[in-house]
Amino acid sequence: MSKRTLALIAASFVAVFYGANYTIAKDVMPHYVQPFGFIVIRVLGAALLFWAIGLLGPKEKIAHKDFARIAVAALFGVGINMLAFFEGLNLTTPISASVLMVTTPIIVLILAVIFLKEKIRILKIIGVLVGLSGTLLIILYGSGSSGTSANPMLGNFLVFINAASYACYIIVVKKITQKYHPFTFMKWMYTIGFIFVLPFGFSQLLEIQVDSIPLDGYLKIGYVILFATFGTYVLNIFAIKELKPTTVAVFIYLQPLLASTFAIALGKDELDIIKIGATFLIFVGVYLVTKKPKALS
Repeated sequence: MSKRTLALIAASFVAVFYGANYTIAKDVMPHYVQPFGFIVIRVLGAALLFWAIGLLGPKEKIAHKDFARIAVAALFGVGINMLAFFEGLNLTTPISASVLMVTTPIIVLILAVIFLKEKIRILKIIGVLVGLSGTLLIILYGSGSSGTSANPMLGNFLVFINAASYACYIIVVKKITQKYHPFTFMKWMYTIGFIFVLPFGFSQLLEIQVDSIPLDGYLKIGYVILFATFGTYVLNIFAIKELKPTTVAVFIYLQPLLASTFAIALGKDELDIIKIGATFLIFVGVYLVTKKPKALS
């Protein structure tokens, strides 16, 4: 089996792990662990895993001047990103959350135009407007059953904040990942990220009743740490080495499909006209934003 085939399989597993994460993480919250307390556990677990694997990896030292950029990356990539996502997911439905995450490429484009002075074409402007209209549709009108979504409007808004924060992280982290090995960077980013999230989740962490969590609850928490956090990044590293970044990025579009499949199969969510319409608008927007211009003959 070729390395390219293995890389495609790795990227596919990343999409599957993320797709299942929407339903699995929501099963844990807030029954066994509150969202912010869950984030503290997730970040600490991932940090320990990255430090452990870092012992076998390159022995690099981070330049003092680069810690500021890593701290900013940790703020957007771990702190705001994860806190907003888990609190949002706790309040909305798995399908709505997964659809909103697909807006990330659109937000990246907007930030690239503002901060990196990237040129923007009319087609991309139209794509941004179409995609954001889908986002507003699901934030304002997307809903779910009372058993799965306590406050869908606020939850959808927080998931959108999560997508925007992750887009900021992509812009900030671009230079630092070219300078250091991924494991070197990640162990420090998650360590600093842990410092960011601990004040928000410490009180919820103390509220956890360890004895009341069943085995399947612990397995789901372990899944989020091992597969949806640590595993996805490790597999992404292999995929990016063998495939073009644009090819790897395409797999993010599988998340709503996979998340919907898991959620509906387990009876945790249901499709409606708002979700279908918003998904269509966002996908059209992303297509227009990422569409390459035709070369002049």
